[in-house]
Amino acid sequence: MARRPKIFFVDRLAALRNNEMSLREKVWQINWGLVVLTAMISSIGFAMLYSAANGNIDPWAIRQMARFGLGLVVLLVVAVIDIRVWFRCSYTLYVVALILLVAVEFVGSTGMGAQRWLDLKVIQLQPSEIMKVALVLALARYFHGMAMEDISRPTALLFPIALVLAPAALVLKQPDLGTAMMLLMAGAAVFFVAGVRLWKFILVGIAGLGAIPIAWQFLREYQKQRVLTFLNPEIDPLGAGYHTLQSKIALGSGGFFGKGFLQGSQSHLNFLPEKQTDFIFTMLAEEFGMIGGLLMLGLYALILIYGLAIALRSRNQFGRVAAMGLTWNIFFYVFINIAMVMGLVPIVGVPLPLVSYGGTALLTLMATIGLLISVYIHRDVRISRRGVGIDY
Repeated sequence: MARRPKIFFVDRLAALRNNEMSLREKVWQINWGLVVLTAMISSIGFAMLYSAANGNIDPWAIRQMARFGLGLVVLLVVAVIDIRVWFRCSYTLYVVALILLVAVEFVGSTGMGAQRWLDLKVIQLQPSEIMKVALVLALARYFHGMAMEDISRPTALLFPIALVLAPAALVLKQPDLGTAMMLLMAGAAVFFVAGVRLWKFILVGIAGLGAIPIAWQFLREYQKQRVLTFLNPEIDPLGAGYHTLQSKIALGSGGFFGKGFLQGSQSHLNFLPEKQTDFIFTMLAEEFGMIGGLLMLGLYALILIYGLAIALRSRNQFGRVAAMGLTWNIFFYVFINIAMVMGLVPIVGVPLPLVSYGGTALLTLMATIGLLISVYIHRDVRISRRGVGIDY
């Protein structure tokens, strides 16, 4: 009997090493703080969609709540799946997302001047949102286990560069400049986290600046107009500059404490365009003022802190790079959307994560949170370069 604790300890250690973590143990290790933060931000989104419909739960809030319920199931399922499964499936997910992007070119649905969706009857699927996650996982797998001397070789970067440029080119053709920018920035973030030297980014940046005159010739007329309007919104206040000017008016009119829930004049008198999607942060700031805007930013900051902490805690390179890349992805969502409605960057149609109305974006972000939690649950898993021979 005296030896039983020791035997139990040895057996338990062997079980852990053989990856026999039960579903119950995984559920117990779920980072519920991150789940609660996700629910809090989404709840604010429900309230703002209710306000956007002038105090009606239909049509936006009720659908968003139903999607959140489905997304919560997706989050939990993704979270408990072994990280090695995501490692092995990363390239497959990327190829599927790429095929869907190609399919958009032939059978995609057109809306608001862009061909971005696949009509699956039950849901309008936007493959570019799925690609944001698939790209990070594929790059994380590629860089997993690579030594610094391997990463420093220029030829070693040709394949991951192709992984980034292929979907970015397809998305740009839809056209969706905002999502293409996010794919490029997410790819650059993963490259940096993986250990690519800073001077290479500077070199690419200089080359990019030099290519601006050439790239300008390939932009569509409305995209050129957006850039020109960003530089001077007053040149066309009732046309291309209307969105930016009305957004600034709504932001300023909210003041410090806001006008109150359902009391926003710019949004409820329909001066504010796309208030349920791209400009939902503007409506929030008008109704709840700077205090409400800062509270929202604080909640996002906590999610980003959770993501960075999870990445740093991971003992395997795949989990560390994937978690860092996914966290940067969320940051780019928040930064671009808020900078856009404040007139700091051109209007590019990037939603506010977990708040803006939209099915594919919400489900993709819930899956992103699930992947972060999966990295956290399996933080002590060690993955060999081929994804076998793992130990705890």
